[in-house]
Amino acid sequence: MRRYWWKILSIVLLLYAFTAGFLVKLPQQVAYEESNMYESMRNFFFHVPMWFSQMAIITVSLVYSIKYLRNPVLKNDWMAAEFAATGTVMGTLGLTTGAIWANYTWGAPWNNDPKQIGAAIALLVYLAYFVLRNSITDIDKRGRIAAVYNIFAYFIYIPMVMILPRMVESLHPGGKGVEGNPGLSGNSLDPAMRAIFWPAVLGWILLGVWISTLNVRTRVLEDRKLTIA
Repeated sequence: MRRYWWKILSIVLLLYAFTAGFLVKLPQQVAYEESNMYESMRNFFFHVPMWFSQMAIITVSLVYSIKYLRNPVLKNDWMAAEFAATGTVMGTLGLTTGAIWANYTWGAPWNNDPKQIGAAIALLVYLAYFVLRNSITDIDKRGRIAAVYNIFAYFIYIPMVMILPRMVESLHPGGKGVEGNPGLSGNSLDPAMRAIFWPAVLGWILLGVWISTLNVRTRVLEDRKLTIA
């Protein structure tokens, strides 16, 4: 049980986030009750935590890429690759839920918003990482080149998603000309929403770690079978 407590915690937190996210009474009901924005605010409990979890997951991938360059053990390369894969899936889900939200609040799934464009470019950079890996057959060479590229991809991701959209006109909260960052700052985050949002973030991060480590274990078992054969 001690080995699996964090997996159980992930399930509990996500069940809580999904249930409470659909049932909680949202703030500013009077202001939003006649608009699509009101109920679509529930997407906040899914869309934003997925981006938070992606950031955490690809940071772990970055750490393992650095570890591989310092100590080229095959498992470090696998950890970097699987965490990057899970992070890419999380980012894709974040972009998809964002498009659904944008369709209701901005009138179209895609509005050429700087943050949408930056997120899409960042995901393409990570997809190129897997194309690069699959194009190299030599295991050691693949690990080293992929590790260097993964570090490069991470430091492209941060400006594209976190910095550049805040420097230009944007429909997203936090962009130039848009005050505040609703849902994240202490002043604008309703206590009831905060009680759901942060558990959702932790739940998605733990789920991402669970999926990634499970895929690494699968790789280890496959490698053992090949070695025995």
